Amino acid sequence: MAGGIGARFWPMSRTSHPKQFIDILGTGETLIQQTYKRFAKIMNTENIYIVTNEAYKLLVKEQIPGISDEQILCESARRNTAPCIAYANYRILARDPEACIVVAPSDHIILKEEIFLENILTALQAAGEHDWLLTLGIRPSRPDTGYGYIQFEEGSVYPKDPHLKKVKTFTEKPDLELATTFLKCGDFLWNAGIFVWSLKSIMKAFSDFLPEINILFRKGIGQYGTPGESAFINEAYGICKSISIDYGIMEKAGDVYVLAVDFGWSDLGTWGSLYENRSKDENGNTVVGKNVMLFDSSNCIVNMPQEKLVVLEGLNDYIVVESENVLLVCKKSDEQQIRQFVNDVRLEKGEKYV
Repeated sequence: MAGGIGARFWPMSRTSHPKQFIDILGTGETLIQQTYKRFAKIMNTENIYIVTNEAYKLLVKEQIPGISDEQILCESARRNTAPCIAYANYRILARDPEACIVVAPSDHIILKEEIFLENILTALQAAGEHDWLLTLGIRPSRPDTGYGYIQFEEGSVYPKDPHLKKVKTFTEKPDLELATTFLKCGDFLWNAGIFVWSLKSIMKAFSDFLPEINILFRKGIGQYGTPGESAFINEAYGICKSISIDYGIMEKAGDVYVLAVDFGWSDLGTWGSLYENRSKDENGNTVVGKNVMLFDSSNCIVNMPQEKLVVLEGLNDYIVVESENVLLVCKKSDEQQIRQFVNDVRLEKGEKYV
């Protein structure tokens, strides 16, 4: 899934060039390139489909050389994750009705890649043996209020891996008090938004819980993979409702299971999460830019053009980012307001800044 705009990473992430297409970690590879190469280690690359907004098709082709047009599924509008997955389901159905599927965001960090791939293969095996909808749950290290939480039932359900549990409840982003309670309970995981299932299982779930979306995309049978697909998708997305797979299906279905994992994960959803995943100097600052000079400053994240001379003094726990025509200076504790900043800038200053 590569259609998001990454508004919380503004001003580096823009509508025209969102964070999945940026080398935001300074590794020499963008996030989508890292994700593609990761999955290419365990499956044939012709089995990798990328669902993105039609505005980003050329970016995908530029960053993943050799990928075919047939593997890029272009959405004409943003309708959250359920329509995105329904679209992919019917494209895959036309090719392999017996498929097992991994659904993954294109912009996550995976530090322990070998463990991640082992977990994915375990989940694929379980999905092939049972009519289960599986998700990956990250063992929480802190009471984070930026993630959804999954509570699991005690007891083993899958002899091949005792860490696979039946899901008891889903909870959207809690407040700090509730997140702290979840951490103490020990039976809660962060929701990573990575799913594994058989095509048959997820299509039955759409039929049961999101029948209007299922019927809408079923009308395209015979057009998927043909020149008529684009016109059909444009029409379908024009009338399709926006809803997440979590709310639409996972929170309602019965046979939902979670694999408790720990592979060095971050959804890299905010500047604060990037701060947690970058190396820091002796004062806790993480800096991108060759000519950044810090005085009496600590625990800041600074991201500047490589050659620009920047002098900062007396800042503690700040985000300082410059990209193209925008400079952002914001307290780390207030980073959840960045979405609102973007909305206000769009209204008052125009699209060229967002």
